[in-house]
Amino acid sequence: MAERKPIESWLTDMDGVLIHEGTPIPGADAFIKRLRDSGLPFLVLTNNSIYTARDLHARLKRMGLDVPVENIWTSALATAQFLDDQRPRGTAYVIGEAGLTTALHDIGYVLTDHEPDYVVLGETRTYSFEALTKAIRLINGGARFICTNPDETGPSAEGPLPATGSVAALITKATGKAPYFAGKPNPLMMRTGLNAIGAHSETSAMIGDRMDTDVLAGLEAGMQTFLVLTGLTTETDMDRYPFRPSTVVDSIADLVDLVDLPLP
Repeated sequence: MAERKPIESWLTDMDGVLIHEGTPIPGADAFIKRLRDSGLPFLVLTNNSIYTARDLHARLKRMGLDVPVENIWTSALATAQFLDDQRPRGTAYVIGEAGLTTALHDIGYVLTDHEPDYVVLGETRTYSFEALTKAIRLINGGARFICTNPDETGPSAEGPLPATGSVAALITKATGKAPYFAGKPNPLMMRTGLNAIGAHSETSAMIGDRMDTDVLAGLEAGMQTFLVLTGLTTETDMDRYPFRPSTVVDSIADLVDLVDLPLP
């Protein structure tokens, strides 16, 4: 096997890697500081489409993690980039929060329920029966079905919550139409993110806590992959998958020294 090239850019998941239920994971602050001191391109990624990059910057900063807005990449931004490439200045009926609607407004999309080009499903804590019914009828009427990410559940202090993938399955059952998922594990999210920071997959690494999204997306995008054990995946869980990460570590703290600082 060919020797891997030195890592010149880093992508990392957010929940389960840097934070857990609103609390920084030990070592996350040191890792982010090391990335910023290194001058290397990096991105913090999340499949959550609820918040804008500016919102996430503020939330992370309150936790002591100073991640610039331009270093945050969400499934909403990846979805908007995909739609802008596919059908510039189109129309969409959107179920989601500000992170998604803002991303679509920023690319010049018109949000409408009158013969839209697309139905775009994102994350929200207030899915309504009325909105889902409208989405189903629009898809049956010819709108193309796009979904920000396939995550079936999301975390909360009370336990798992149904997430975008579960709601997408409901719409698919009612329409017979499967959505195109823009977020992880689709390597599209990784590639658009890499393009945004001018990085190349051969010299990039992906850090995540989930085998089925983070590691799989990094693997399919041709990147080195690091699995941390501070989130959803345990060492026992790994055996259920037909692929493995490049490296497994206990937490983000174990990766701080792998980030090369510039020579003095």
